[in-house]
Amino acid sequence: MEDRLQMANGLIPQKIVSVHLQDSALKELKGQASDPPAQLLQPDPESYIQRNPPEPDTMEDPQSPGSASTRGPGGAPRGGEPAVDGDRGVGSVEHCPLHLSSCHECLELENSTIESVRFASAENIPDLPYDYSGSLEGLADDLPTERDGRRVNVTGKAPNILLYVGSGSQDGQDRLQQVRSALADCVDTDCYTLYHLPPESALRDPWPDNCLLLVIATGEPVPEDLSRRFTAYLSQGGKVLALASSFTLPGFQVTSKAPLQDTVQSLVFCKVDGSLVRLSILSSGYVYEEGPGEPLGPSKLHGHLDSEDGDRLVVQVPFGTHGGEAVLCQVHLELPPSSPAVQTQEDFNLLKSSNFRRYEVLTEILTTLGLSCDRKQAPALTPLYLLSATEEIRDPLMQWLRKHVDPEGVIRSSKLSLKFISSYTSEIEITPSTIPVVTDTESFSSENFDFEIYRQNLKTRKLGKVILFAEVTPTTMSLLDGLMFEMPQEMGLIAIAVRQTQGKGRGKNAWLSPLGCALSTLLVCIPLRSPLGQRIPFVQHLMSLAVVEAVRSIPGYQDINLRVKWPNDIYYSDLMKLGGVLVNSTLMGETFYILIGCGFNVTNSNPTICINDLITEYNKEHGAELQPLRADCLIARTATVLEKLIDTFQDQGPNGVLPLYYKYWVHSAQQVHLGSAEGPKVWIVGLDDSGFLLVHQENGDVVTVHPDGNSFDMLRNLIVPKQQ
Repeated sequence: MEDRLQMANGLIPQKIVSVHLQDSALKELKGQASDPPAQLLQPDPESYIQRNPPEPDTMEDPQSPGSASTRGPGGAPRGGEPAVDGDRGVGSVEHCPLHLSSCHECLELENSTIESVRFASAENIPDLPYDYSGSLEGLADDLPTERDGRRVNVTGKAPNILLYVGSGSQDGQDRLQQVRSALADCVDTDCYTLYHLPPESALRDPWPDNCLLLVIATGEPVPEDLSRRFTAYLSQGGKVLALASSFTLPGFQVTSKAPLQDTVQSLVFCKVDGSLVRLSILSSGYVYEEGPGEPLGPSKLHGHLDSEDGDRLVVQVPFGTHGGEAVLCQVHLELPPSSPAVQTQEDFNLLKSSNFRRYEVLTEILTTLGLSCDRKQAPALTPLYLLSATEEIRDPLMQWLRKHVDPEGVIRSSKLSLKFISSYTSEIEITPSTIPVVTDTESFSSENFDFEIYRQNLKTRKLGKVILFAEVTPTTMSLLDGLMFEMPQEMGLIAIAVRQTQGKGRGKNAWLSPLGCALSTLLVCIPLRSPLGQRIPFVQHLMSLAVVEAVRSIPGYQDINLRVKWPNDIYYSDLMKLGGVLVNSTLMGETFYILIGCGFNVTNSNPTICINDLITEYNKEHGAELQPLRADCLIARTATVLEKLIDTFQDQGPNGVLPLYYKYWVHSAQQVHLGSAEGPKVWIVGLDDSGFLLVHQENGDVVTVHPDGNSFDMLRNLIVPKQQ
C-alpha cells in the first residue's frame, strides 16, 4: 500500500483479506458503530497510569510510521473526534476510536471479525487476548520473533524508544543528545523512532501504550510519582534501561562509592550466552547492593567491577507477571570517550580502546530487552558522475570517451560495465555489474562531497584530475577497471564514494564504509625502469604517509597525533586504526598500472575513531580552536601530497622519503616476535631497500622480515625469508 494505509494505536497492517459479510452481520456492525462510545475500563489503581485526555499544550503523542494522523484523507476528522453535521455524508455515523488495549466491546468486535476472516481465508489467525493486561503474551507465543532476519515487534505497541533525561537543563539536553546518538548507532533506525520524554509528559501523557523501551538516563533523583509510573509501566510488560540513574527496583538499592565517580574502571560483563566481555568504562560512582524486597537470583546478563570487591554495576531484573524487564547500569554506556566527563588523556585512550566493546555491551543489552540490533540493510546504489577538476581537461576527456564507448555508450571490463549517459532518471537500473555514468554534470551537487572544495585543494599535475563520483557504490576498487589501461595518463583517474556496500580490505577482509569515511581509489602509473618501479611495495607506504602528511602539513594541525603503521595502516598514536590502504598493481609492457584504494575515518567516530575526534581532543587539551576537517578536502590534499612524494622518491630513492616516514611511524624500537608469540624477540629498526621491515636480532644481526600472510595483524608471526 506504499504507506498509504495508516492505523491508530501503533498497529501495523500485515495483510488485507476481502470478506463477504451477510446482511445480518452488516446491520449488527452498523448498530454497534451507532451506539454511544464504550466506556474505557479503568486500570488497576496500583498501576499509577493516568488515562486522562491530554491537557492543552501537551506534547503530541509520538506517531509511528503506521499510526494515524490527526485528520484522515481529505481533512476528515480522525475517529473519536466528533464531526460537524456538514462533514457527514448520507447515512454516515459517528465512529469511536478502537481501543484494542482497554475496550472489551472493541475486542469482542475485533475477535468476531477475525472469526469471519478465518473462515473466509482459511488463515491461521490468532485470537486477540481478551484481557488487556496480558501484554499480548498469548499472541507473542504464536508468532515468529524473526522475519527476514529481523526481530518482529509482537507487542502491538508503536516502535518508539522514549528517552527520559530529567529536567530540561543544558546538562539534560547534552545527555539527551549523547543517549540518542549511542542508541542510534546500535538499533535499526529503520525500525524504531527515538523520542524525548520530558518529566511533565512522563507524568501526564499516556506514553506506556506507545513505548517499546524506556531509557532512564539522569543523575538527578527520579521523583517518587515518576518512579511509580515507571514501575507501573514495567508491571504491564514494559522494558526499561537505566543508565547511571538512581532508579531502582525492589531487591536492589543504589549505594554511593564516591572514589569511583567519573573514573575509568575495568568492567567484566557477562552476556546471556555466558561469554565475558572485559572493557574500560566510565563509572557513575554508584554500585548495586541487595536491598529491601524479595532477593533476586543471579541473572544471565550482568556486569561487575574487575576488583576484589566485584561490585555489581549491571543487573538484569525481571519484573511482574507480564514479561516486564529492566537492565540497570551504573556505568556510562551512553558517553563517548570525547565526553567532557573524561578528564585525562590516559582515560581518553583507555575508553577509546574499549569503544567497540562498549557498543558490543550496549547492543547485547538492547537485544536482551527485545530490540532489533541487526545490521542495517545496504543503501541503494546510485549513479556515477564524471567530473573534471579543470576546464582544460573536459573537452579532451569527452572526445576520448566518444571514441571508446560501444554503440550503446558502454565501456566493459571483466568486473563491471559503465554505461555513459547524459542524464539520469530513476527508471535506469543500477546493479553491481552495470552502473550508469552521468556525463552532463553542470547541475551536480552532493551534501557529502563539495566538488569546489576538492578542486581548490587539488594541486597536482596529473593525479586526481578526472573523477568518478558516487554517493553509494559497491567498491571504488572496481570502478576504474575498464578505463585504467586506455585513458591517457595525464588525465589522472580517481574514483570517490561516500558509501561502499562491498568495501574491500587486505586479503579477504571486508572494509566497513560508514558515512564520514573518506573513500577513494586513485590510479597511478609508474615506469618499470624507475626507482619506484623497482620498489613497488613502497607505494602503499607512500600512500599511508600521504594521508598523515595531508593532515599534519596544515598550519596548526602539525601535532595531531595521526601516524603510519607498517605496511598500510593509518593510526591514532599506536592505539587504534582509523584508515588503511590497499594496492593492486598490473604490469603492462614497461608500465605499472597501480590502483591505490584508501579509506580513512574523517567525521565518523565509529566503529573506532576519526580524525575529527583527534582534533576535538587536541582542542580540549591545548585550548585550541582548530576546525574539523572534511573528506573532500583531505582526499584532494592526499592526492597532492602523494604526487610530491612519488616525485621525491623518483629523484632521490627511498632515502628521499624515509625521514618523513620515520617521523610519523609507530614502530621506533618496537619489540616483536618472529614466527609466533613465543618466538625470538627482535627490535624494529627501519625499512629495507624494498620497503620490508628491518629488525635487530638479539645476536646483533639486522635482517629483513616478511609477514606470514595472516589477515589480522601483519606485525604478528613475522618470518625471515629464506635466502635464494
